[in-house]
Amino acid sequence: MATVGGTEPEPILYRELSEWWPLLSAPHDYVNEAAFYAGMLERHSPSPPKRVLELGCGGGNNAFHLKDRYELTLVDRSEGMLNVSRRLNPECRHVVGDMRTVRLGEVFDCVFIHDAVVYLTSLDDVARAARTAREHLKPGGVALFAPDFVRETFEPTTDCGGHDLDGRGLRYVSWAWDPDPADTTFITDYAFLLRERDGSVTVQHDRHHEGLFSMPEWSEVLAAEGFDVEIIPYEHPYPPEGTVLIVGRATR
Repeated sequence: MATVGGTEPEPILYRELSEWWPLLSAPHDYVNEAAFYAGMLERHSPSPPKRVLELGCGGGNNAFHLKDRYELTLVDRSEGMLNVSRRLNPECRHVVGDMRTVRLGEVFDCVFIHDAVVYLTSLDDVARAARTAREHLKPGGVALFAPDFVRETFEPTTDCGGHDLDGRGLRYVSWAWDPDPADTTFITDYAFLLRERDGSVTVQHDRHHEGLFSMPEWSEVLAAEGFDVEIIPYEHPYPPEGTVLIVGRATR
């Protein structure tokens, strides 16, 4: 999870609860997943990638496992989440910015947008983020998009988890559901149990409005922004079984 923002209120997870992120999602949870993404970038790149831009890096858990392989620039809209990543990845460059509008004036071998891409809630948002990715890629460079769901694979899901760290603890339940299958969004509701060092526990509800688009819509929008597009079944146990990865190779 990471952040981009949109027309709906920013989830409290990325604002006042951002310091709890390592108890929700720990870096060691990402060992295999990050290796999988690195393999995808390297498989589809015309030459071994060296410089990678991650848009919507969140707390930097993927970066923690990728920074030994690449020179990383990490962008996120949430200053709180970037602060978490800065502590975890002090070697990396961090930039506050929205994936739809940020412009760094330089190019990279690859652009990676993990599940932060789910916060793009309209096709215009997707086009703007794709344009950002394209403008930061050298010719032939690869952009990797990893939405939790596409329209064809969406099913209501629930999940739970959490961690303990330095005397504090967090546990969560999440529930993804779609109140209106005719639009381009779904909702994920979170309930957080937050235990402080003194043993006191509070409960927080957080609603995330997230984007949901069909595979043809993804292909059409990315092609219009200058990508050759390949949609690949996700053969890894996370995110939810049945989703896909979207690979775009810059054509101009």
